Amino acid sequence: MHILTLLADPNAWAALLTLTVLEIVLGIDNLVFISVLTSRLDPQRALRARRIGLSLAFVFRVIMLAGLTWLMGLTAPLFSIFHMGISWRDIIVIGGGLFLIAKATHEIHAEVEAREGEAEATSTARAFAGIIVQLVAIDLVFSLDSIITAIGMVEDLEVMIAAVVIAMIVMYAAAGPVGGFIAEHPTTKMLALAFLVLIGVALMADGFEFHIPRGYIYFSMAFAGAVELFNVLAKRNRRRRAGTPRT
Repeated sequence: MHILTLLADPNAWAALLTLTVLEIVLGIDNLVFISVLTSRLDPQRALRARRIGLSLAFVFRVIMLAGLTWLMGLTAPLFSIFHMGISWRDIIVIGGGLFLIAKATHEIHAEVEAREGEAEATSTARAFAGIIVQLVAIDLVFSLDSIITAIGMVEDLEVMIAAVVIAMIVMYAAAGPVGGFIAEHPTTKMLALAFLVLIGVALMADGFEFHIPRGYIYFSMAFAGAVELFNVLAKRNRRRRAGTPRT
């Protein structure tokens, strides 16, 4: 009966639409990380890693939604630093930010150095397992931030779960094209790594109660991405013109 009431409630549909859009936007961070992390794998393993990563993200979100009382307990302060309360949520977010900064910096260094033999190393089962472990760690961080945001916006658990399911379907559909585009164009991968550094800094700032509006970050990502897209299209057109014989 409660579900039927929600289906007939325009406010519930408005909340579902708003939360779904927000979950998709918040999932961009996760999607970029998964795409960058799997870009060194062969296509078959990259597809499997993306599926595992997105499935884990969905599972983490549903588990956290099911344990709302436990989740809200993570926001209770454990201790204070300079009159600033630090909770388990802050510790997890700060750790995730540090991890993103360290991982992105390492990948940027690897791209700049272009070490020989690295391509062969990424095809091993050990490298694949390492990527899955990293996906688990960062999925936990992004899921925590996403679900806490959902709890602050919507009161009905059914609406939260529906929004998460729809957002994950959209992310799953976009993961392949985004991952393939990043793997095909090295300059976009460098740009994505720079985004991860920016996201890591924002997560650390949130952990220390210094909120950086996400709109600024996403606008800068969209602007830089649009510029890079025009750059890729311009390169493609130049190659096409160069390959066309003169009459």
